[in-house]
Amino acid sequence: MPGLIRGVARTAVVAGTATAVSNRVSRRQQGRWAAQQGYEAPAPQPAYQAEPAAAPAAPDMTSKIEQLKQLGELKEQGVLTEAEFEDQKRRILET
Repeated sequence: MPGLIRGVARTAVVAGTATAVSNRVSRRQQGRWAAQQGYEAPAPQPAYQAEPAAAPAAPDMTSKIEQLKQLGELKEQGVLTEAEFEDQKRRILET
């Protein structure tokens, strides 16, 4: 079980970091475009938006596919073992 928790924690860190970097790049690009074209950029969105407390009854397939892609990337990077990967994959597909 500790390996599973470690894998989930690493996944959360990777996803959070990717979101923060993506938002920062978007804000920087909007600022540059506004300076070049002379228009006002829309107000920046918060870097982190809390998910709703209640999970949807039936998650759509695209979110499952995204989760599986992230798991695959973590496995390729050596963050997850084969057993951890298979366990997480099974859990995603069962929900």
